[in-house]
Parts: sequence; C-alpha cells; structure tokens
Amino acid sequence: MKQITASLPFEWPSRANILSTVETLVIGTAGGLVFLVAGLPGGLISGSMIAVGIAAIAGRQLALPPILTQTVLVLLGISLGSVVSRHLLQQVSAYPLTIGLLALATFCSTFGSSYYLQRIHGWDRTSAFLAGSPGALSQITILAVERGADLPGIAVVQTMRVIVLTAALPMVLAFAGVAPSVAPSLTTTIASPLELVELVAASLAAALLLRLIKFPASWMFGAMIASSVLHGADWVEGGLPNWVRGVALIGIGALIGSRFARMRIKTLAGHIHAALGSFAVAIAVSAIFVGIVALTTQVKLSDVVVAFAPGAMDAMLALVTLHIDPIFVGAHHLSRFVFVTIATPGIVHLFGRTQDDVDD
Repeated sequence: MKQITASLPFEWPSRANILSTVETLVIGTAGGLVFLVAGLPGGLISGSMIAVGIAAIAGRQLALPPILTQTVLVLLGISLGSVVSRHLLQQVSAYPLTIGLLALATFCSTFGSSYYLQRIHGWDRTSAFLAGSPGALSQITILAVERGADLPGIAVVQTMRVIVLTAALPMVLAFAGVAPSVAPSLTTTIASPLELVELVAASLAAALLLRLIKFPASWMFGAMIASSVLHGADWVEGGLPNWVRGVALIGIGALIGSRFARMRIKTLAGHIHAALGSFAVAIAVSAIFVGIVALTTQVKLSDVVVAFAPGAMDAMLALVTLHIDPIFVGAHHLSRFVFVTIATPGIVHLFGRTQDDVDD
C-alpha cells in the first residue's frame, strides 16, 4: 500500500497548506483594497504585498501554491500583451541603442552594488556579485548554493529590491508627474468568450514552450508574447475583465510579500542596511543611464525609468499599474533577463571566490 501511495504523481494539499493559502489571499485582498480605496498608485499590488509582508514578518506562515503562482503570472502576461498594437510594434526598430546602454547599465550596476557590499559591509566577492545581480533570482539561488555564498543575505538583498521597486516605482513616477496617479484601463474592451479561450490557450502553449527551454520567468513572458502576437496581428480585440486583472495583481503582491515568511527577523535586520545601501547604489548608476537616454532620445521618461530600473519581472509589474509602453519596457527587460542569465555565471567564475576556496 505504501508503494502504491508513493508512486502517485499528485498529492492533495494538506489542511495546513490550504489554510495558509486562504490566509495569504485574505490578508492580501484586504491590503490591496485598502490601498485601492486610498487612491494610492499601484494600490492592489502594493497593498497586497505590504500587508502580506508585514504578516509574514510577524510570524505568520504565509505562502501560495505553485499552481496559483503560475496562474497569476499567466494572467499578468496576458494583460501586458493586450495593450500591444501595430503602432507600438513599428517602434521596435529604435531599440538596439537603448538595449546596448541597458546592458552596460546592468553591468555597471552589478559591479557598483557588489563593490559597495564588499567595502562597506565586508561581504565576500561571490555573495556580493550574486546579491548585486538584478534579476534571474532562481539562477542566483542555485549559484549561491553551488558556490557556498551567503544565501540568507542574498535573499534579503534581492527581496528588498523587489519590494522597493514594486511598491515605490509607481508612487515615485506618479508623484513626480511623469505618469498618471490613477491606473488607466489597459484595454477599452473585454475580449469575447471565444477570444478569451484563444488568449488563454495560446498563452499557456507559449509559456510551456519557454519553460521547456528553461527560459526565465517563462509563465509571464510566454503569456505576454502570445498575447502580444494575437493583439498586434489584430486577431484578438480586447483583454481580460478588470476583476480578473485585479485578482492577478493581488495574487502577485501576496506572492512577493510571502517571501518574508521564510526569513527570520534577526536575518532581515542583520542585512537590511546592506540591502538598502546596495539598492541605492544600483539606483544611482541606473539614473545616470536614464538621464543619457532621456536627453538623447524621444522616449518618454517614465518608459525609460521603468525599463532601466535595476530589477527584472518586479519592475515589469509597474506596467500593469501605470501607462507605460509595454513593447519598449518588455523588450528591455527580456534583454536584461538574457544578459543576466548568460553573464552572471561568468562573472562569478572570473571575479568570485575560486572553487577550491569554496570546497575548503
């Protein structure tokens, strides 16, 4: 009997896991609605993330199962792709220069943050480089384990970057007057039932294909690419209902906030200054390149800020809450994903601790 049970490919979630999921969603929904009613930019995602994060730090074991995580990422990808049009696609030819500058900015930001962590906080080189790398968190975690790096410290620095970017970026842009303080509707119409089926089917197929080739953030980017193609070719008109998009925003906010459930308060407090300091260095470096692009091109300042923000998928979430060009920002963050994924192992190999030191 034990052998039969062990061979089953699926296990029903335990009662504790179900209660944890429900609690996470309830807290996230409450926080998102409070921020939404208060009229804060990015209210649903920021409120959900902050509420769940506070509860997690307070000791609640909050989490979302993989199936819900994948679902909200696919829904967000569909929403992002639904704003694509032929006009936006015609502007892609102007991107090579700014993508090249983004690669340079990512390189400088990584080295600047890692230098700060080494000189000010005494981190070893491998841990500092991995913590300073903007994005590709799953790969960074694997490298940290393989190289014997400071995994808790890296987790705090990376998570704080996500929290600050996701919560602060929409507010800063809105208060600075370069983006509307009220989130616009991503689409003017809701797709027909048949078109919704086409969107979901194509998005899942593209996401699974990217996942098969181990592409980073495959669920969101696969859905975004599929939705972009369907809308850009005028095969589908309209997008998801607003309430579905709202549920996805609350879900992703809760997911980010739940990361703190795996952190002890002592660990968080011990690395908070390193996290904020390295983030400030990354922001300063990125700001230089944002200024260069803003002064030499006709791209909107808000688009450049989000495209060059020192993060990955987390900065992309601002697209859902602000009036940002999804093609420009999406192309740049895809490029950053590729650059970080390819360059990070090489940087760690060349500049981190030697493997002999790690083995010792």
